[in-house]
Amino acid sequence: TPDSHTAKTVCRKSLFILNNQRASGAENMKIILVFLCISPLALSARAEKDYSSFDSAASPETKSRFAMLDDVRILANGLLQLGHGLKDFVHKTKGQMNDIFQKLYIFDRSFYELSLQTSEIKEEEEQLRQTTARLQINNEEIKNLSQEMNSKIEDLIQNKIQLQEKVWGLEDKVTKLAIIQPSMQDTKEISSLKAFVEQQDNDIKQLLKIVEDQHVQLDRQHNQILELEDKLNHIELQELAENSFLGEQSEAEATPFPPRSAAAAAYMPKGAAPDCTALYNSGMRSSGVYTIKPNGSEAFDVYCEMKFGSSWTVIQNRVDGSLDFNQTWDAYTNGFGDLNEEFWLGLNKTHSITNQGDYILRIELQDWRDNKRYIQYAFSLGGPDTDYTLQLSRLSGSIPNALPEQTQLRFSTADHDMDIINEFNCPENYLGGWWHSDCEETNLNGKYIAPRSRGRLDRRKGLYWKPKKGRYYLLKSTKIMIHPTDLKSFH
Repeated sequence: TPDSHTAKTVCRKSLFILNNQRASGAENMKIILVFLCISPLALSARAEKDYSSFDSAASPETKSRFAMLDDVRILANGLLQLGHGLKDFVHKTKGQMNDIFQKLYIFDRSFYELSLQTSEIKEEEEQLRQTTARLQINNEEIKNLSQEMNSKIEDLIQNKIQLQEKVWGLEDKVTKLAIIQPSMQDTKEISSLKAFVEQQDNDIKQLLKIVEDQHVQLDRQHNQILELEDKLNHIELQELAENSFLGEQSEAEATPFPPRSAAAAAYMPKGAAPDCTALYNSGMRSSGVYTIKPNGSEAFDVYCEMKFGSSWTVIQNRVDGSLDFNQTWDAYTNGFGDLNEEFWLGLNKTHSITNQGDYILRIELQDWRDNKRYIQYAFSLGGPDTDYTLQLSRLSGSIPNALPEQTQLRFSTADHDMDIINEFNCPENYLGGWWHSDCEETNLNGKYIAPRSRGRLDRRKGLYWKPKKGRYYLLKSTKIMIHPTDLKSFH
């Protein structure tokens, strides 16, 4: 019939549309639609059959135009099932849409919070960049000022030495004048000149104290700049790891001091001097290897460094790691290395020098950026019966102190450790003899390690100077020297 043909066309189009859908409820809709399409067709076919049979038996006037009751019930039951299916489909669809909306809300909120955090990080990074730029400018000014101050300090030290020499010369003259009974006028002139020199000496001491305070302030500002640079690097390079180091350096075997060369023999005056300062006072002005003979000791060679208007006796020198400093107690007692390169003078020889009077200990340090620092101590060194006990008192310097003051420090090596604390062997772990105290950070005789490239070094390896309240100073070279405190000594 025309109606069944129209129903067939509608069903075909509906099935075609549902076949192209990928929703989760599409299968249920297909089943329901098939049922709806089949039911009218079945009813139409049955009605036609019944109508034809009835038409053959009855007259046209008595033919019924209504469907059978069973067919109506079947159709009603199908529609009821269709309604339940549509209801379930709507509920499922609503639940899925609610889940999607909730996930979209969470995503929007997370994206908004992430945007806020990103904005804050960018603002902090920009502030750090501006602060670092200002501090770098200040750091350059501080470096220039520090160089000028160091130059002035050296000039002041030389002036002080010259004035002291003049005072000693005047004292000798006063002694001679006292013997020959000088006139009143000469005595007044001498007293006036002596008072003037003493006043100049006091002024120089005050200037040195002011310069030392300024150095301390400069060090504090420098540490603040380094901390800010570390923070900025941490923000910019969070994914970078610290650079590794080179493998162990090829280490030369410890050798005793080479025999004194012909050039060194030419330096030795008649009757060997007791130390390098005496050699300087006798007219020697070139740094090099000389022979000295401290009071009560045999003669031996040392390296004398002429600087600051005098001469210093070098007891340790490290420049490139060519010498292995992980040596035995006997090696540290007698000395090892080459006096013209890397060496350790020896505890016994150093004690024989310092046993003649009061001495100053000067430590010079250079980091891997070629920045140079120094520190000076008044010190005393015990003999072999005390394991060469060291006691320090800081005098001046351009770097914070990293060694205990007013403390008896015993020298230790891996095979002769007299300072074991909590069963921790410091020399064995730090690889080198030193005056250890609670196994502190600083050990200038430790293992020498050079970095592969620019970057952060391993702070637990290599040479470093570590104050208790300060940063690590990673070292490229070290030098330890001694000088008598009384410049008149050993003339």
